[in-house]
This record gives sequence, C-alpha cells and structure tokens, in this order.
Amino acid sequence: MLIARRREQAVLHEALESGAPELVAVYGRRRIGKTFLVREFFGTAIAFELTGSHASDMATQLGAFAAALGRAARTSARLATPRDWPEAFAQLEAYLKAVRGRGTSTRVVFFDELPWLATRRSGFLAAFEHFWNGWASTQSWLVVVICGSSASWMLRKVVKQRGGLHNRVTRRLRLEPLSLAETSEYLHARGVRFGAEQVLELYMVFGGVPHYLNQARPGQSAAQAIDRACFTREGLLHDEFANLYAALFEHAERHEAVIRVLAKKRGGLTRNEVLAAAGLDSGGTATKVLDELEESGFIAKRIPLGHTSRDAVLHLTDQYSLFYLTWIAGHRVGGEGAWLRARTGPRHSAWSGLAFEAVCLAHVPAIKRALGIAAVETQQAAWLHRPIDADDEGAQIDLVIDRADRSTNLCEVKYAQGEFVVDKAYARELERKREVFRRVTGTRKALFLTLVTTVGLRSNEHAQRLGLQVVMLDALMQGSLGGE
Repeated sequence: MLIARRREQAVLHEALESGAPELVAVYGRRRIGKTFLVREFFGTAIAFELTGSHASDMATQLGAFAAALGRAARTSARLATPRDWPEAFAQLEAYLKAVRGRGTSTRVVFFDELPWLATRRSGFLAAFEHFWNGWASTQSWLVVVICGSSASWMLRKVVKQRGGLHNRVTRRLRLEPLSLAETSEYLHARGVRFGAEQVLELYMVFGGVPHYLNQARPGQSAAQAIDRACFTREGLLHDEFANLYAALFEHAERHEAVIRVLAKKRGGLTRNEVLAAAGLDSGGTATKVLDELEESGFIAKRIPLGHTSRDAVLHLTDQYSLFYLTWIAGHRVGGEGAWLRARTGPRHSAWSGLAFEAVCLAHVPAIKRALGIAAVETQQAAWLHRPIDADDEGAQIDLVIDRADRSTNLCEVKYAQGEFVVDKAYARELERKREVFRRVTGTRKALFLTLVTTVGLRSNEHAQRLGLQVVMLDALMQGSLGGE
C-alpha cells in the first residue's frame, strides 16, 4: 500500500494516462523507496522488470535478463541467455509486441538500478538508446521507467546526456526523504502511533527514509527502535554507513571523507574548507564528489544571505550519517539500552541541537505557514558575520527568512525536551544578534525575533519584552517538504 508520495503518484498517473510513449526517470538515494513506489503504483501494468546487480559482470546481468524475460512470459522453459545487450533488447521488443497483441491497455517496462546494468564497456546504454529511439518511442501504449540510486549518474548519463538520449526523458522524478508529516502518516499506517516528539526523535536518527523507518514497531518507543537498529550487532543501521556510500559511488572513501568533515561543523563549510579538511585536491574529481553527494541528497549547498554562489556553504543533511558519526563510529556504545543511557548525557544536547536544526532547515515551508507568510515571497538562509577587527562583534543566526513585505524573521532553532526558557542573558544575546544583523546588513526592514522549538516557550518577562514569535514542533508536522 502506498502511503504519502502524493506528488510522485500524480506524476506517474499522468505518464500512465498520457496516451503517448513515456520515458520516466526515477532517482533518489538508497533506501528511499523508489522500487516500492514504481511496483506499487503500476502493479499489474508492469509487463517486464529487470533489476541490476551491484558489481556484477555483463554475463551475469544478461543471465538475469533471460530469467526476468522468462518470468514475464510465464514460461517454465529456461530461456537462452542473449549474447549481448542488442540481442537482449531485440528479444524484449519481440516479447512486448506479443503482449500488445493480447490487449490495448498501457504497459510498463521497468529497469531498476540502471547504473548497475550500464557498466563500462557493457554496451547497455547504446542498446537501450537504440531500443527507445528506434521502436519504443513510437509506441503510444508503452511507459518505460528507468530507476537508479545514484542520482548524479542518472542525471549525467540519462537525463542531461548529450548523446542518443538527449531530451528523450519525458518525465523525471526525484524522490526526497519523507517530511515529518509524511513520516507520521507512514508510521501510523504501519500501526506505530507516536506523538510528535517521538516522531521527531526517530526522524533525527533515521531521517525520512522509509526503509529505516520500518525499524519502528507497534508497542515500542522510538528510543527502543533506535536502540535495536543502531546499537545491536544485528541491527540494520549498526554498520549501514559502511555500505551506504560504497553502493552508490566509485572511490566512495572520498565521499565519506567529505561527510565526516561536515558532521563536525554545525554551521557548514565552504567548498575550499571542505576540500582542505577532507584532504582532497581542488579540481574535477573534487567537484564530481561534491556534486554526487548533493544530487543524492546527502549534503546541501546554501548561499548565505547577502552573498553570491561563490560564498555557498555546504551542510550535511543526511540525518543517519550525522547520527552514525556522532554515536556509533569509534564509540564503545552498544548493547541493549545503549541509546536510553546515552540520550541523558551532555553529548546528546550537542547532537540533538544540530540534528533538530537540520530538520528545521528542511521544513522551511512549514515554518512559513506557521508564521502566516506562506504566500509571501522569501529568501532564506543561515547568516554569519565574523568580526573584522577587535572592535567588531560577530553573530550567527540559525535561519533568516527575508521577506518581500519589508520584514525579516531572525530565527533561533532550539531543541528542548520541555518548554524553552529565555533567561536574562539569552534575551540580551538575542537583542545583540538583532543589532549586529541590522548594522552589518544595513536593512531598514522590520526585524522579528523568532524561536523555532519543540514543546513551546515558557512565558516570562524576557520573552514578552522581546516579542518573540514561536513556531513549535506541531507546526513542523504539517505538510510536506515541498510545502504541499
């Protein structure tokens, strides 16, 4: 049963009902639910499906093709393995013509993990191009879906390719992690009925990755799910990090080095800072590594307010990677109850603050709705001013929402397990940040101090004097990452 993914289902529905030949590219990080979405949505309309095997040679892949064609044709006889991919696609074309002769409904061909099928010197892509351009693109009843976990490969080799597949993809669909709201809906449909705070705890560890979220069990707390998945030797996520990047990228140690560096820096790093810290030389290889991580959704490039793209700051956005590097890698924390013990210490406060900030930056549309400015055109980014001399004051603001209605929200993101309390010292710090922002930017807009937190704000004289606007976790639980 499909849960959430309404925008994605709408795109696939349009392809199915268009009455024209469709080549649909679906991509997104590993474990995000691409295969499940395609299989569940198209169901019995899938006439043929082939899944690539990681690190397998062409002979093995062609053997898998013969087996898949035999299953599709529902024959008990073992089909001969084609000699090469041109012969394989000729067999597929003949099979599809026979299928068409038995009915008039739209049929779907599904190639899953395309990057694993199209290995170097295999000839797969050239044969696929000939199949699509020479025959499939003339069949109004045919939808071909190509799917891959390496988003950068899918974009480079298929979607933006300048060769035989140039401008041939009719629809492309990038699967993002589920939002908090969609995660809550997903868990509820599986019988896991958490309140907002436990959904957030699970999300800060697993992100919106459905395969990870499946670790939650009815009748168990979020902490128990995290304990079992991450801190037991047989847990799904105990060593997932070692496989996650290696399954997607060549020379994955470079990608992991970047992730490890960004996991240590709450405010993110510039490109040059990342490369220096990760020990990578600037150049085409480094650019490819960063682009692949960004396209696959592990990192995000954000331009600080008032700056250009040359000053972009890279942030780690993958919740699981941050959790793994903070709590599992190199730490002797494990066994039953490990997370229940660890979440009470000071390291938990540091991690939860960074993890919650990442969640909030991914849910800016929900924050805007809560502030009543969903329809207002905005620019949003973190803001940092480093002192230029001994007399200057620096300041860092977690999120600035610069609005077209001559107003700006200066947002502080604070994770708390109870009501957040603004004391005299913190109130003075917020006022200082506001004044530094006004002085440095020269803005004449109204500046609204805004607190994004979990449970809420305890009312006292300091909070009242500042006129703090408050956005709580319940507001983040509304809608999707895209603002739907």
